[in-house]
Amino acid sequence: MPAFLRRYKKAFFIIASLFFILLSGVGIGYFSNHVWSENGKFEAFCRELFEKEVSENMLTLHYSLAHPEKEGISRPAPVLGNISTDMSDTYKTCEKYLEKLKSFSTHKLSRENQITLDMLLLYFHTQCSLKGHELLEEILSPSLGTQAQLPVLLAEYAFYEDQDITDYLNLLSSVKPYFQSILEFEKQKSQAGFFMSDTTLDRILMQCKAFIKDPDSNYMLEVFARKLEDYGKFSPQDQEKLLTAHEKILKSQVLPAYQLLIQELESLRGTGVSSRGLAHFPGGKEYYEYLLKSQVGSYASVADIEKRLLSQLSTDFKAMQLLLHKNPALIENLRQNPVIFSSDPEQILQKLSQCITEDFPKPPSAPYEILYVHESMEDYLSPAFYLTPPLDTGVPNVIYINRSGRHSGPELVSTLAHEGFPGHLYQTISFASCQPEDIRYLISCGGYVEGWATYVESCLPSYAENLIKDSDAENLSSLYWLNRSVNLCIYSLLDIGIHEHGWNQNQTARFLRVFGIQKTDVIQEIYQYIVETPANYLKYYWGYLNFLDLREMQKKELGENFDLKLFHRKILEIGPVPFPVLYKYMAQ
Repeated sequence: MPAFLRRYKKAFFIIASLFFILLSGVGIGYFSNHVWSENGKFEAFCRELFEKEVSENMLTLHYSLAHPEKEGISRPAPVLGNISTDMSDTYKTCEKYLEKLKSFSTHKLSRENQITLDMLLLYFHTQCSLKGHELLEEILSPSLGTQAQLPVLLAEYAFYEDQDITDYLNLLSSVKPYFQSILEFEKQKSQAGFFMSDTTLDRILMQCKAFIKDPDSNYMLEVFARKLEDYGKFSPQDQEKLLTAHEKILKSQVLPAYQLLIQELESLRGTGVSSRGLAHFPGGKEYYEYLLKSQVGSYASVADIEKRLLSQLSTDFKAMQLLLHKNPALIENLRQNPVIFSSDPEQILQKLSQCITEDFPKPPSAPYEILYVHESMEDYLSPAFYLTPPLDTGVPNVIYINRSGRHSGPELVSTLAHEGFPGHLYQTISFASCQPEDIRYLISCGGYVEGWATYVESCLPSYAENLIKDSDAENLSSLYWLNRSVNLCIYSLLDIGIHEHGWNQNQTARFLRVFGIQKTDVIQEIYQYIVETPANYLKYYWGYLNFLDLREMQKKELGENFDLKLFHRKILEIGPVPFPVLYKYMAQ
């Protein structure tokens, strides 16, 4: 997560009486305006909330703070915790927080604190709305599930000091009890009729088997050895001892935990319904609305979202037709994958960081690096992702690329813009430069984060001449984006069709064939992915549409006074919030 530079005030002892009397008046003014003020009380509450929430889990703490002790935060037990359907204590805590938040006088708070207050109120209120639908939560899924993400999180567990290595090894030892708690949760889902389909089960089992297939060549062994060498504080003998201990724990704890997961999940085969969306489960539609609020940050009705999606689909189709009418050769040129000025990701990011300054604030200086997903995980991870640094260090900023995606041409540029400049990396370091309250890093909003990164992809045609080696670069880039936008829109409409309207695979196929998608295996894969990841596409596309609509609203309101760079600056300064909060403060 991004760095947050803190300033500490020093106490000065004033000996002379005159100065003491004079400065004590200033001191009283400071305390009345800060410590005793509404802002001071609210910021103290936010700090208390952050310290409590960040220290609940070792992984959360480590990925949030590189050196928690320097912040006065003690490390929790280095375990992964457990999963439970009994969330009564969680709801009580949320209600307690809501009561406390409502006690603050909004008009006495600074604008930044008002934003934080509104965000927290909405967040805890939404968390409480999950009550009664806990068994619809899914911890495991082929793409975004714990079993897929955990190896990456453990492999990327950074070593800042010796204690981190000890914590990491202990975390490895806690994988088995953690998986056992997940299995208990899955058994409860099974008994209640909420267990996954056999199709999803097969996809998860295939992934788990791939991870444990060759214990002696498991990629975590290679990554640990590299990190130890980079850490550079141990003698060769001590490194060897740690490598031996790590291999022993991996083979005796982690891999058997995955084997246990495989065996126990297999025993639940056939207890789930056939592949269906949330609409087919009791309370499924209500849970879907919860996901739209908690994951997407949208509080619009499903009907309104669907209507807006259809409108954008029509708009994009008309824009594509107009482009192709003027230049029919564009589509063939795009199919041939236009040549870009460089295939080197670092050079592309450097170019993007320079050319975006026409419409975006100059990005703060921050080091970053590009790494590649290990080949053993390529089939199961996203095409690319950005790993945020701890907020107290601001480094490392890492963009991972999955080489199995074979990115090239406009797709590579679009992917790097999404993850880098002016996407995730840019938005993260820009928000960090505003020095927000720490709690803002911990409680975020997926629709804002992914929506922004998708929105900036739509801005690329403006810079296409700097990126694509073609005399018609801007139109080629526009056609690429419109095609991507249409696809994301179609998948978002399917998300609603499957999870809100209860579409089965045949209905999905009929819908997709309207858009020329005919292959049965492709249709099955699209359907299955959306069944397994409800609301995921909407994080990207509905998020994008919110930024697009907000821009059009501001253009209409401000007319000639509209400044695109200032518009982007305001969004970045407000930071990740649910869309009702963003609209409220952008309107100000």
